[in-house]
Amino acid sequence: MDNRQEVREFLVSRRAKITPEQAGLPAGSKRRVPGLRRSEVATLADVSVEYYAKLERGNLAGVSASVLDAVARALRLDDAERAHLLALAHAADGTSAILRRPKTKQWTPHRSLQWTLDAVTEGPAFVRNGRMDLLAANRLARAFYSEVYASPLQPPNIARFQFLDPASRRFYPDWGLFADVCVAILHTEAGRNPHDKGLHDLVGELSTRSDEFRTRWGAHNVRHHGTGSKTFHHPVVGNLTLAYEGLELATEPGLTLTIYTAEPGSPSDEALRLLASWAATQEGEGSAHPPALRGAADQDARSSGPSADGEPGSAV
Repeated sequence: MDNRQEVREFLVSRRAKITPEQAGLPAGSKRRVPGLRRSEVATLADVSVEYYAKLERGNLAGVSASVLDAVARALRLDDAERAHLLALAHAADGTSAILRRPKTKQWTPHRSLQWTLDAVTEGPAFVRNGRMDLLAANRLARAFYSEVYASPLQPPNIARFQFLDPASRRFYPDWGLFADVCVAILHTEAGRNPHDKGLHDLVGELSTRSDEFRTRWGAHNVRHHGTGSKTFHHPVVGNLTLAYEGLELATEPGLTLTIYTAEPGSPSDEALRLLASWAATQEGEGSAHPPALRGAADQDARSSGPSADGEPGSAV
């Protein structure tokens, strides 16, 4: 990724979102730009117009933390946006921890990590990177993401499934919100690790093949992963509303362990148990969905719409 271009477009997009009224400034008349002017951001950040213009041209190398903090306050950045700005500055300085990770041919989970994933038996548990490649998973996660794992491209990639596979429109009942989250995660990773060739290639592929992705990428939105709940429609067991927790792996910067769980005793809990039973019978066989279960899922889809309380969060 071009760090200077990303800095420039990110700052311009954030400036465009802040109205003078929100910033406590008079609106005036004959405004030719959306949001704040450069001079107004400079005043709010207590820097010269010339210096802020330099920042907005993409020159973050060597900028002090106090200036970055002042710009973040002036632009009213949230926690994820502030972290993204700092990551862009670290990348400009060449001090990003992820940027300096040693290159390996292919990352494989340590056996103790796989043991940990396999020990989670009541919910999908998996490890992904910032490109949204699925790198390790327990049996239930492989069954949960069976359509993602069906891709001939390896490792399976959630973002590619989201934007290029028509099946994602069924799997994600609120497809638009999931798409927003997906792109925000990728953009966050681009700030942390702008020299990741795999990420660069993925963004290029999705931008070329998906108008939906290209539009969202141009918005420069970012977000932190964390905790929340989502609603899915699985091709075997139908609708599930699942809570999730996303945890950064301390020994593997840039990798996230995510676990999905259902409310005990809920219909989603029952559906997860049914999925676990199906996964146990299917593992190693490579067969299609059993007709009885597939029919049950189709009937569930006809009889009930997506759960209303499944707000997508940022862990995917």
